[in-house]
Amino acid sequence: MEKIKTSKWNPSEDIETKEDVIAYLEVALEENDPAFFLKTIGYIARSKGMAQLARELNLNREGLYESCSGNGNPSFLTVVKVLDNLGFRLKIEQSKFSICFP
Repeated sequence: MEKIKTSKWNPSEDIETKEDVIAYLEVALEENDPAFFLKTIGYIARSKGMAQLARELNLNREGLYESCSGNGNPSFLTVVKVLDNLGFRLKIEQSKFSICFP
């Protein structure tokens, strides 16, 4: 029997268009998991070039990698800056099960 060779999947290699970015961000937000969302931003940033993004945002490259790893704890400002640089912004919408407001 032949052995099947596998390799670790790197999503950043598959993110090529604006539509890809939107799809990844929408799925990440639907998961309602901040670490997963930050990791997804990291994949998107790597698809653009993390070093270039860090320079454009005047941030430390290593710090940006850590912030977007899913283990980091970036400030909200950093998240907003990264998304803005990538051409996106966060949008708030009411969830289906809102109990606080009618």
